[in-house]
Amino acid sequence: MTHFSRRAFVTAALASLLVSCAGHGGDGASTTRPVGTHVTARSSADPVKPPETPGRSFPARLRIPEIGVDTPVMRLGLAQDGSVQVPPITAHDQAGWYQHSPTPGQTGPSVILGHVTVGAYGDGVFRHLDRLRRGDGITVRLENGRSAEFTVTSVRTVAKADFPTKAVYGDVDRPELRLITCGGPRTGDGYRDNVIVFAALSSASH
Repeated sequence: MTHFSRRAFVTAALASLLVSCAGHGGDGASTTRPVGTHVTARSSADPVKPPETPGRSFPARLRIPEIGVDTPVMRLGLAQDGSVQVPPITAHDQAGWYQHSPTPGQTGPSVILGHVTVGAYGDGVFRHLDRLRRGDGITVRLENGRSAEFTVTSVRTVAKADFPTKAVYGDVDRPELRLITCGGPRTGDGYRDNVIVFAALSSASH
């Protein structure tokens, strides 16, 4: 990650954590306050030779064939309370990249959020995120015309109170991706849990 993007990411991470699926009439929006750093060890199954990186460029489109996702990607910053912004509630729902995280394909955890439901409009873009499994593919198309190809390493459903902040936002020594939405049972204010997909860069293409 570049010096500027790393500094911005760490600055944002000084806030305390809040993970909430409430708001917008219980539509399944997910908001987070990133905090902390963490180095994730590689498993023995990880490739020895690191894949080529696609060059720093903002994400433009996200494709996840296994669950039928093909969506534009908007940029998200921080809300006034220090939580990560979420995409707006619209009929044409789309995912959003947290712009204080590394761009997809650069070293570190790039974070993309999406809704599971969008109120009266029905299903959100990440409605079936919890159906992904280890080995499934994710493609992020970048504004420079290249693509970053990721492979799912794990999928976790966690209670809001137990959100794994360091695992999601903490430092790692390779390009990784985090996809976040809401899940679990509905509550009066939305959803009880968060669904988090962890993925690692497998290749880059033109």
